[in-house]
Formats: sequence, structure tokens, C-alpha cells
Amino acid sequence: MDAPIIDLHSDDYFMTEALRQARRAYAAEEVPVGTVIVREGRMIARAFNQVELLKDATAHAEMLALTQAQAAVGDWRLTGCTLYVTKEPCPMCAGAMVHARLDRVVFGAGDPKAGAAGGALNVLQFPSLNHRCEITSGVRLEECREMLRSFFAEQRAKNAQREEA
Repeated sequence: MDAPIIDLHSDDYFMTEALRQARRAYAAEEVPVGTVIVREGRMIARAFNQVELLKDATAHAEMLALTQAQAAVGDWRLTGCTLYVTKEPCPMCAGAMVHARLDRVVFGAGDPKAGAAGGALNVLQFPSLNHRCEITSGVRLEECREMLRSFFAEQRAKNAQREEA
């Protein structure tokens, strides 16, 4: 029997890389969100949330990766690119993705309260905008969801300890 072929261009493979970035955020006590951007089967950007580290509300993994990808491509337009992110993008990030002309956005865990890729609203495919991104959701869902759950449970426990002290 032949060994299975690993598809280095699959959504699963690239989400694994986004999860690695999310673990970096977790280790830095940032909300564990990781992102990679792929063009022609190659990763051209990778980032993790750095809001607390940089003291910058816009330092979401997606925003940082978009900036890196635009530098790598030499243009603000990221046509032909796919962005992989462990959590459904917020409205800020989704708006930037539309403006950057990403072809596709792939995410793991949905965010029904604040997600802007179909969770609370859908900025990525808003009818009156000049571009729409294809959306694939639920890739490596359980791993992405569990990392977020674990992080926020730890944060709540730390806050409870502080309140008791």
C-alpha cells in the first residue's frame, strides 16, 4: 500500500501554519490568533496577534500579515492570495481584506458575536463593496476553537485570582 501523499497546498496544511502562529500569540499572552497568507502555493506572510505587545489596537494577526504580504508582493493589491486565520476576522480586518483584494479567506473558529465573515455580519461579501472574497470556514475548527477556549478560561482564572487578592 502506498503512503498517503501530503498535499503541501491544502487548506489543512496552511491552517497548521496559522495555528503555529496562534501558539506564539498564546505564549505571549495575546489572544491566540495566527495568520498566514499564501500566493501560488507559497507562504508570503505570517503573523500573530500583537495588540498588547505593540500597544496597538490594529495589531491583529491579519493586519500585520497583510502589511507583510503587500511588501512581499510590492503592491497593495493581493489578488491571487489566500489568507488563512485561526479565528473569523473582525470587521476591521475583514474590511482590510476586501480593500487588499484577497481572493479567498479561510478561517478555523467562527465568531458569532463579532465575526465579519458570516458570523455577526459579512463584510467579506458585502454587496455594495467593489470586491468580495471567497470564504471557507471550519478548517481545523476544533483545534482553533479549543485554543481560544483555553486561553480565555486561563484569563478568567487569572482575573478571579486578582480580584480575590
